[in-house]
Amino acid sequence: MKQRIFTLRQIIEEGTAKLEAAGIDGAARDAWYLMEYAAGITRAVYYGEPERVIPQEIVLRYQECVERRRQRIPLQHIIGEQEFMGLPFYVDGHVLVPRQDTETLVEEAVKRIRRMCRKEQDCGTFPKEHREGEQDMIQVLDMCTGSGCILLSILKMCPNAQGVGCDISEEALAVARKNGDRLGLPADWVCSDLFAGIGPSKYDVIVSNPPYIPTADIEGLQDEVRFHDPLIALDGGEDGLDFYKRIVRDSISYIKRGGSLLFEIGCGQGKDVSELMKSCGYENVAVKKDLSGLDRVAAGIYAGDGACAGGKPFADYLFQEEERCLTD
Repeated sequence: MKQRIFTLRQIIEEGTAKLEAAGIDGAARDAWYLMEYAAGITRAVYYGEPERVIPQEIVLRYQECVERRRQRIPLQHIIGEQEFMGLPFYVDGHVLVPRQDTETLVEEAVKRIRRMCRKEQDCGTFPKEHREGEQDMIQVLDMCTGSGCILLSILKMCPNAQGVGCDISEEALAVARKNGDRLGLPADWVCSDLFAGIGPSKYDVIVSNPPYIPTADIEGLQDEVRFHDPLIALDGGEDGLDFYKRIVRDSISYIKRGGSLLFEIGCGQGKDVSELMKSCGYENVAVKKDLSGLDRVAAGIYAGDGACAGGKPFADYLFQEEERCLTD
């Protein structure tokens, strides 16, 4: 039987139609990404030569990719990559696909690290305890690191920082290590059930995007998430707060006085997570919104038991001095 001949235009149109028929959101976009992946071409090539005939082996590869996407396999799992904070991250079924909402967490962490940075922001006013070892790097711990996208993005943007990524999944850590190697960003990766395997070091910043979806809500998630993201990275227990409770409780043994704890949160969890943090000695707790206007990050400064001159809480003192540094 004579094989059908496909041009670039025809195969993209056919791929789009198949994805639309399967109810895939953004079908035309996904058809483009799959073509770029399968054929190794850019949109510039397409617009310059849309009637170019495609070799049969590329046609078959593209059609296989489209069929996998029709089965609700995430686009990122098919092409093996997702951009996050302008960086390319390898992903597979062992990690959550990095999402734009999580960039809000990275941006807030970077802002706080830059405030702490001795070289850029050292006003000479931080209490001595927080200034021990002025030449030290800012120490960052990423709890539930998954693909490593949060920690590695922070390290890329903050050359004065060094970090540890922790996850209970060895398979997830293999993905994180691969991303660190691809991006040329060294980090330490630790397999641990939260803090259980973390050494006695203390950190300037602890960040986490923990599992936070209530168990009963998982059945209502998109098929791409429900069937292809790891359940261990989604299920936050009955109220979605299980991991926040454990991390907040144990974090005070691993965070420096004046250090920042930052979480990604679900859009209805800001109040509950904030109260958890306040109950364990965090001050200046604030909830940040994402680009959609939804609560996305809860962050606070660990005050410990100390107070600065005049009886003001230490976190208020640190926050005010950081603000002064930024405006001087």
